[in-house]
Amino acid sequence: MEWIDLDSRACSVARTLEIVGDRWTLLILRDVFNGVRRFADLQRHLGIARNVLTQRLTALVDAGVLVRIPYQEPGARRRHEYEPTDRGRELLSVLLTIIAWGDRHLADASGPPVHVRHTECGTDVRLVPICEAGHAITSPSEVMIEPGPGARPASQSPSASTQPPTPRQ
Repeated sequence: MEWIDLDSRACSVARTLEIVGDRWTLLILRDVFNGVRRFADLQRHLGIARNVLTQRLTALVDAGVLVRIPYQEPGARRRHEYEPTDRGRELLSVLLTIIAWGDRHLADASGPPVHVRHTECGTDVRLVPICEAGHAITSPSEVMIEPGPGARPASQSPSASTQPPTPRQ
């Protein structure tokens, strides 16, 4: 079966983009990973409208990417901050890959805006895909993508399987 013959909606990329595929969601995740976790702080730092932030945070919580944790300052009403779940923490490598690409291709003459360093040794973090046998993948020609058990022909009508999987508790 050719790639063009497969239903492109039944794909892990498409399903993932249903959850994290817009600018605001990735920027929210970036800030949460960097310790900006309270609604008001996220809104102020990102310059995002309250309704958009509420919508994106709710979607990330519903998808099991973030968890809402209540807190209350003395004399104030109860509020929430957001922390990544195990599922959410797995998205760190996606953000680090975006940072690395942006640093290589979009940084201005002064250099990259941030350095991503390993906390134990202080050296720069470098992401290199490897196969299960430990071989580094350095070129797209070294990757073969084949249909898996969840693939289906493009002519098959859409079904519930095109929806992102329900988060595991």
